[in-house]
Amino acid sequence: MHRRQWVRIGTAAAAIAATAMHGQAGAQQLPPRVLNPEGAAVFVLPVRENVFMISGAGGNITASVGVDGVLMVDTGLAQMSEDVLGAIRRIQDALQVQGLLLMEPAKRGGAETESRMPYHPSMSMDLPMRPVRHIINTHAHAENVGGNEYFAALGTTYTSGNVAGTIADAAEGARVMAHENVLNRMLLAERSFASLPTLTYFTDGFKFRTYFNGEGIRLFHMPNAHTDGDTIVYFRGSDVISTGGIFSMESFPAIDVEGGGHINGIIDALNFIIDLSIPEFRTEGGTMIVPGRGRLADSADVTYYRDMLTIIRDRIGHMIDEGMSLGEIQEARPTFGYNGRWGAEEGAWTTETFIQAVFRNLTED
Repeated sequence: MHRRQWVRIGTAAAAIAATAMHGQAGAQQLPPRVLNPEGAAVFVLPVRENVFMISGAGGNITASVGVDGVLMVDTGLAQMSEDVLGAIRRIQDALQVQGLLLMEPAKRGGAETESRMPYHPSMSMDLPMRPVRHIINTHAHAENVGGNEYFAALGTTYTSGNVAGTIADAAEGARVMAHENVLNRMLLAERSFASLPTLTYFTDGFKFRTYFNGEGIRLFHMPNAHTDGDTIVYFRGSDVISTGGIFSMESFPAIDVEGGGHINGIIDALNFIIDLSIPEFRTEGGTMIVPGRGRLADSADVTYYRDMLTIIRDRIGHMIDEGMSLGEIQEARPTFGYNGRWGAEEGAWTTETFIQAVFRNLTED
């Protein structure tokens, strides 16, 4: 082979490697001012690879944005839907400008799957917004399912084979996924039909059958934690975990006792997250964890939170064994030492209501 041909091959290989490295850096290279212009109602934080955290819409939303479209973990409050859509558009615009949303040619051979968006060689950089394809609800509260109807209506479910030919509306609307207990709770709350999950699972977990935006995604059911239908979402390639209401960086966990929530289930779920996570150095960094509320976290934050809740639960349990009433336990301040960081004297979830929920859990077992 001539030297000139080797040079061409080497140049092509270098270009491919540079493109790959550029794609890996991905979201973390995007300019903050592009993602969060002045006056924006919600805040976008690049987490890793194709994964972003959207804050300010009620609870945190985790979004995977890439060539395959958009996957949303929770949809925020209904009244914030247009602002969340604007945030997703900003993410896609920024990715497109950096060349990170170029379509990939469909792979030839093998069974047709729903892994890749349609591709045509004549497509230019001026591309329309990728549709929302998947919505995952971590539980049934309004700040998590409020935007379901809005985003499901905007989305598209890609399918093939007999399904596409026999179901006329197969591609109308994004797929809404959740544990079956979320569907049951939403039915009891008489939420609109268009906002309900269209695909539920009832086992310990659920696995996406194909890659989405270049990575595998797994769902894990955490029984009787924040509620009885909690789902943890794990983005395997990006190494990001979305926890829903199980974990908060703003307050003591909100335990929905009426909805099947329990302090022991929350601690078990936190232990699961810690076991699933891998730190980078001295429990810091590594697996990134998107909480239900508050700033982005890692396994060190979850470990501290788990330890705190274990101490508080055991304190309250000991006081119950000593025959103390709820009022006496409240006066004894079993959360002492943690109130400054996690407590609240007013609002929807206070330190007092947290202690009351733990008391109910431990006395009603």
